[in-house]
Amino acid sequence: MNARSWKVGNPKSELKGILDSFRTSFLYVGLFSLFINLLMLAPSFYMLQVYDRVMASRSVETLLMITLIMVWLFVTMGLLEYARSRMLVRIGSQLDDRLNSRLYAAMAKMALRNPGRASSQPLGDLTSLRQFMTGNGPFAFFDAPWIPIYFAILFLFHPMYGLFSVFAALVLISLAVMNEVSTRDLMKDANVRNIQSTTAISAQLRNAEVLHAMGMEPAMREHWLRQHLEFLRAQSDASDKAGIWMNLSKSLRVMFQSLMLGLGAYLAVHNEITSGMIIAGSILMGRALAPIDQMIGAWKQFNSARVSYARLEELLQGVPDTDNRMSLPPPKGDLRVETATLIPPGSQQPVLRSVGFDLGAGEALLVLGPSASGKSSLLRALLGIWPLAAGKVRLDGAEIGHWNRDELGPHIGYLPQDVELFEGSISQNIARFGKVEPDHIIAAARMAGVDEMIRRLPEGYDTLIGPGGATLSGGQRQRVGLASSNSHFAPHPIKWRKLNLSH
Repeated sequence: MNARSWKVGNPKSELKGILDSFRTSFLYVGLFSLFINLLMLAPSFYMLQVYDRVMASRSVETLLMITLIMVWLFVTMGLLEYARSRMLVRIGSQLDDRLNSRLYAAMAKMALRNPGRASSQPLGDLTSLRQFMTGNGPFAFFDAPWIPIYFAILFLFHPMYGLFSVFAALVLISLAVMNEVSTRDLMKDANVRNIQSTTAISAQLRNAEVLHAMGMEPAMREHWLRQHLEFLRAQSDASDKAGIWMNLSKSLRVMFQSLMLGLGAYLAVHNEITSGMIIAGSILMGRALAPIDQMIGAWKQFNSARVSYARLEELLQGVPDTDNRMSLPPPKGDLRVETATLIPPGSQQPVLRSVGFDLGAGEALLVLGPSASGKSSLLRALLGIWPLAAGKVRLDGAEIGHWNRDELGPHIGYLPQDVELFEGSISQNIARFGKVEPDHIIAAARMAGVDEMIRRLPEGYDTLIGPGGATLSGGQRQRVGLASSNSHFAPHPIKWRKLNLSH
């Protein structure tokens, strides 16, 4: 899948469109940020009034009044901070709510296109993106546009104050840019290696029984460990470089604030500013530089969120959300295959060439052929799981891809070679986790010859099984899976036909 596979005529990505729908909420967050940053001026003006007015007049009443005003302003600022944080949390939750089902469907389609390479990484990317949006990182980006307010006030205090603050800001911004340039590729490499390591350990855990039985655990552990150590090395390199810029930025910011005090003292000695402006100027510059310092500190999270965003966008654009087609009548079962040619995903050679047959309702087809002759591939083509390179598969005259899967699925029984049951009760698995109808479930179990076995279990049809049917043997799982494939059908006479596949 490549980002170039985006739909023609859709310049705006689906993910960007969803984020754009929160534009009003982001505007409110920006408005709150404006008032919060204006209220952040309170400490500076409070110190200015204390040194220049209270200390000069020795008035306790004036001190009490301006202190009460400052407390009220800080309470207001705290409420605005809470409202801003709460709004970002709600945006993150709504983003997850809008995307989780869509991502599930996209991951399922990608699993069909790339068998054996399915991954739940997109859900992890969504979590990473949501956590960044609900953390402290965005506050720095929302506060940054108001930095000129602080600079303007510093220029009003004294031009030297303003020029020195601008110089300090440019130095810190340069550090932020160098941090981005030096860590971008390393962070991307670390993320790729993390996905590879996670995928490897997941595959090994799924096959733990085979690895243990064949004594492959040490070798596979070493194989995973090499990938994991490569990820740690890449992450450490990125973190080391980011740490250099972050610590340098923090040290310089503290130094600049101290130098600001020295500059203020020099100007006060020459009677160019008041003594209160010394402290107020240092506080203002610290506040002006804080968003830049925060951005550098949050750059690692920002990079991670940006990579997650890119992966999500690539997935959503590579697997577009197709609207449901017009509903078709319930299928009668007339199946027609017209010169079907199939190339499995990831392969260059076709496994089926110009295969064709007609199968009427009530007829059964026995497919014969040696290993790798395309029997399982034909079944996947009939179900519409793998698209044909040429030819058509028609059910009741309509192409198999023209049926809504959620409407066609209940009329199809499918038992793959590797039977996978899902965590829940036996009755739920037989009912395909739909409505549990006892009569239909028992009838399907009897058709599969598994009714008596189920009744002997401790809880009968209500027996809970773990992921993959861990409490059932392989044969029992197969028979429960067969009952599930029969759960929507009634027995009827079958007319058998034969198809022979060969190379």
